[in-house]
Amino acid sequence: MPLQIPSSLLPSDGRFGSGPSKVRTAQVDAVAAAGDPTRPVLGTSHRQAPVKDVVHRVRTGLADLFDLPDGYEVVLGNGGSTAFWEVATASLVRERAQHATFGEFGAKFAAATRRAPFLADPEVVDAAPGSVAYLTPSDAVDVYATPHNETSTGAMAPVRRPAEDALLLTDATSGAGALPVDLRSTDVYYFGPQKVFGADGGLWLALCSPAAIERAAEVEASGGGRWVPEFLSLTTALENSRKDQTLNTPAVATLVMLAEQVEWLNGQGGLEWSSRRCATSAEILYGWADAREWATPFVTVPAERSTVVGTVDLDDRIDASAVVAHLRAAGVLDVFPYRKLGRNQLRVGMFPAVDPDDVAALTACVDHVVERLV
Repeated sequence: MPLQIPSSLLPSDGRFGSGPSKVRTAQVDAVAAAGDPTRPVLGTSHRQAPVKDVVHRVRTGLADLFDLPDGYEVVLGNGGSTAFWEVATASLVRERAQHATFGEFGAKFAAATRRAPFLADPEVVDAAPGSVAYLTPSDAVDVYATPHNETSTGAMAPVRRPAEDALLLTDATSGAGALPVDLRSTDVYYFGPQKVFGADGGLWLALCSPAAIERAAEVEASGGGRWVPEFLSLTTALENSRKDQTLNTPAVATLVMLAEQVEWLNGQGGLEWSSRRCATSAEILYGWADAREWATPFVTVPAERSTVVGTVDLDDRIDASAVVAHLRAAGVLDVFPYRKLGRNQLRVGMFPAVDPDDVAALTACVDHVVERLV
């Protein structure tokens, strides 16, 4: 029998997933409105004005949210971050990349460049889960790649160039729109819409510098035995994005939800507001864990603890899976750890849509459950 958690302890919204993340009601309403037969967006051609207008809202909204530097462009394409790793492998790496790997996303991108028959084996700077790996200057690479935030481990790294003579690609899938960033510090800041932006998958978005755009044109035109399929061509995605469309039919409902969320973030105060709100939630979560003898923040260095995805280890005598099950029965959802990490822990999505007061309520619910399990 699941434990009864008093309603007075429960959060107003129990969704704490790390991706897909909480979707606000206004986003669902926007999708419903997009299906209105008198002004339809859903079920119409993505090359006609109604859908192109939504893509335009996304591109201009992201430019505002990130204070896009001169010459940078917002590019979007079909597929998620996994697809973009292949795009980057095919279109941006000349000969060799260096990867910082401290979780699932960084390791997968490194695997993509290692598989490419036209590239030299990548340099990999590795760190154990719960810590952060930092890129190091190297004369042997033309692309550096690092996550901004690792959803799998709850660790975040600063966005900074290790050297000026190579491109920096930053995987921002779970941090974009909630972590502070100066885009001039990177050449490609790419992400999927299913974390901070509360949308579904099926798209990748990349904020690209002039140097990255020039590199893609150079690499794709160079020949030399490299085949760049149209689907993996960054220049093709850019050409379509400039027309406010994608190469193939996009997930239109995802675009509607994304546009609504971007405009909501900008209306609340933009990146400064969202990053401050997430930092407040993180202070609540990690402060709570530090104050419990049976809970410990998984990431050991405080400055490396993510403010958007928090991971907290529980003492071995407490079964985290049982805690998660009792919470779910009460409507407090998706605080399970990353499946491949295999730790006895809780993982909490603290994206901007999540109210910090609900994070505090979550910690009270965990206290209630643990007190009755031990």
